[in-house]
Amino acid sequence: MRIIDTHFHWKPRAVYERLSKREEFPRVVPNERGGFSVWLNDGERPTSNSPASWFDLDGELETLDKLDHQVDVVCSAGTFSVFFSQLPPEEGRDAAIHWNEEMAWAQDRYPGRVWASAAVPLTDTAMALEVLDDAVNRLGLMGVALPGSIGNDPHIEAERLEPFYDRVEELDLPLFLHPTDALFANMLAGYGGALHQSIGRVMEVSVAASRLIVSGVMERHPNLKVVLSHTGGALPYQAGRMDKNMKSPLQPQPASTYIKRMYTDIVSPHVEGMKFAVEYYGADHILYGTDFPCWNAATALALFDQIGLSDEDRHKIFYANARRVLNLRDPVLKSAAKAG
Repeated sequence: MRIIDTHFHWKPRAVYERLSKREEFPRVVPNERGGFSVWLNDGERPTSNSPASWFDLDGELETLDKLDHQVDVVCSAGTFSVFFSQLPPEEGRDAAIHWNEEMAWAQDRYPGRVWASAAVPLTDTAMALEVLDDAVNRLGLMGVALPGSIGNDPHIEAERLEPFYDRVEELDLPLFLHPTDALFANMLAGYGGALHQSIGRVMEVSVAASRLIVSGVMERHPNLKVVLSHTGGALPYQAGRMDKNMKSPLQPQPASTYIKRMYTDIVSPHVEGMKFAVEYYGADHILYGTDFPCWNAATALALFDQIGLSDEDRHKIFYANARRVLNLRDPVLKSAAKAG
């Protein structure tokens, strides 16, 4: 069986080493685990403390090879996507381009097995467009990582970003909406991060997606492809409440109409949650994902198998939807290109 894991994390060591040289916040610091820890703001706990294995793409893929399936992956910036918007604008632009070049290297190293989306700093709209076009036209990346906030600013629907959404829609790129740890971490502090990791990240995705709806971004961009993480957060479960309360001249249709236009990965350590996401969105709008290496890939696969889907729907979610929604294409090998 061939599987495309659309929620996969690999961290390019070269980018973290570069950023570890800066002394101001946000900060990246080598840790005792052979990887790096990330602090977004002074006085807060680190938002990540990643071990060396997260920076080893070859090792990660070798682990996935043990699943007895062919597993291809789509790599995104995850929580780190907000870091580029917290840096001074020009520094954020240069760091994002460096990240995107490393992602392009991964695609070239594993053509047809690894795809990657671009990091784009959103503090300055002109720079966001510059980085976006570079990532697509020069580097050949296949999508964009959309952080749940712009630094500590939750307004990803800001009017000034309309040209950015225009361009993403024009290029037919998927937007991977992922939590950033910049908004709810303080509110849910303590207990070893248990509250934030369990509730905060889910709520950040839910709030960010809701802003795209109530502001009219989804209405003005009918072809925008937003891919939510973690089974769509709280949106499917609270869709009726949103239809009742979310009414805006910029949002002429019920909130649930726009929610169901979005896509979501199936990342959830809960069979009933996965099942409800499939029932709510429909199998055509679900992408398989594991959040690896944050979550055990074998466990994710075992839980998904318990949903009891038809072979047709399993194929859609495992493989066909990703190819269609994310515009994944088989690579043109250099030797074949020369022969042509």
